[in-house]
Amino acid sequence: MKMANQELTKLMTHRREGVVVVPLAVFTPNESYIVAVYQGSLSPYDILIKYRQRTKDNRWSHIRTPKHIHWAADMLTKNYADRKLTQRFLDFLIGVWNETVSIKTEEARAEALDIDRLLNSHRQEIETYKGLDEYGEYSIEFLILVAKLLMIQEKTNREDAYMFGRLLQKLREGEDIFSIISTATLTRR
Repeated sequence: MKMANQELTKLMTHRREGVVVVPLAVFTPNESYIVAVYQGSLSPYDILIKYRQRTKDNRWSHIRTPKHIHWAADMLTKNYADRKLTQRFLDFLIGVWNETVSIKTEEARAEALDIDRLLNSHRQEIETYKGLDEYGEYSIEFLILVAKLLMIQEKTNREDAYMFGRLLQKLREGEDIFSIISTATLTRR
């Protein structure tokens, strides 16, 4: 059941401190998630990422903010279940991290928030790593979309950003769980 963009925007619009907050862009990587991007406050091109997840009773969750720790916990679960495929997936994401650049113009923002650019350009990778959907909480489509948005967010706010890249490296290198969790839970905002 595909929802129209207007319905998705309405579903992801919320109030914060009495002000109506409307997303800049809304994505549906699949039938289980809605991801929205909002204007952030750290810089003119800062973005905030939020999502809703379909619950077991087929309703939408409250609006949630993805955290590095959620992402890392899911990757640890996938890594435990299928280390070889997860390691290849992490190699792919490290490559994406290395290619990601900050947003400095409205044109760059529009391009960065284009669903074709964010997901459809990686359909082959989504198919390659789809087997990891069997493990953990999140689908590969959702993980790629959120990872790319987190990368853009970090590098836009600070061109020498390293947190997400460091987290990917620690997961890839099989660091101990304390080190991985510590990296994923550093305060950023």
